[in-house]
Amino acid sequence: MGESSDDVRALRWEPGCLQVLDQRDLPARETWLKLGSAAAVATAIREMAVRGAPAIGIAAAYGVVLSTLAQANLPESERLSVIHAEIETLASSRPTAVNLSWALRRMRRCVDRNMGEPTAVLAEADAILAEDLTQNRQMADLGAALIEPGSAVLTHCNTGSLATGGHGTALGVIRTAWRGRRVSRVFATETRPWLQGARLTVWELARDAIPVTLITDSAAAVTLRDAAIRWVIVGADRIAANGDVANKIGTYALAVLARQHGARLMVVAPSGTVDMALAYGADIPIENREPAEVWKAASSMPPPAGVTVRNPAFDVTPAALVDALVTERGVIEKPDADSMARVFASRQ
Repeated sequence: MGESSDDVRALRWEPGCLQVLDQRDLPARETWLKLGSAAAVATAIREMAVRGAPAIGIAAAYGVVLSTLAQANLPESERLSVIHAEIETLASSRPTAVNLSWALRRMRRCVDRNMGEPTAVLAEADAILAEDLTQNRQMADLGAALIEPGSAVLTHCNTGSLATGGHGTALGVIRTAWRGRRVSRVFATETRPWLQGARLTVWELARDAIPVTLITDSAAAVTLRDAAIRWVIVGADRIAANGDVANKIGTYALAVLARQHGARLMVVAPSGTVDMALAYGADIPIENREPAEVWKAASSMPPPAGVTVRNPAFDVTPAALVDALVTERGVIEKPDADSMARVFASRQ
């Protein structure tokens, strides 16, 4: 059994520039974008060149660094005003992933403490990146320990190194479980309409020589029935105070199917994804994206007159369908408002 290389990184900082591995081009080619402004980072997030809740937060943190560099020669009051405005631009780039707002609140506090001094702000962004990688490895150990040796698992969207600072959340659990001989095979959904599973998850797993079978989204039910899958393992973009989980569209359907077919649902996300200010999943804002994304995946022709498209990027899975919530703070089995409060009451 080969060792997981975990050498994929979606983000690289170099002096005055954030380099982003453009995930829209994978797996056909590896294109690195060089982003020199906060506005460019916001565009890359909005247009999904960088994606995955933790990676979005990290990229935005470096976007703040770029803002401080651009405004370094302005008078202090004007400098802070412009940086604050660019932080708001970054915050509006994608509304559902709470890691984005969490990282930007932390960066704004650092900006204000240090009057926008770039070196201090860069150190804070570096710390967010390093902490994410550490948390991912902690969660991977915790989640892998829940998996029975020799299990087949199913995952949705992309939750690996491309979506984080490294190793991954749900895919990090799978990587670690594979090394520990707990996972025998991974089934990955396409994840329409952007095909993050087909383009990104399969690419990551293949690089690590982890056996993976790609399935269409519509084949999930029959695969859960026939393949003796023990766990459905997913990430999250926001988790409410009662344990409801917002994640990539299709997660709710997989949770229902898992319950029907005797598989368990594991949600893997750092504590930065938990939003204790929102009581229920129904309160989570769901991003609705352009209809063209769906139609482009179906046909190169424009839709017939009168056809409308619904394109929510996320759905909400009720806490009652979650068997295990794994964060770096530990494992919460069957999360609810009480267990969430015990673990996250002190979260700012």
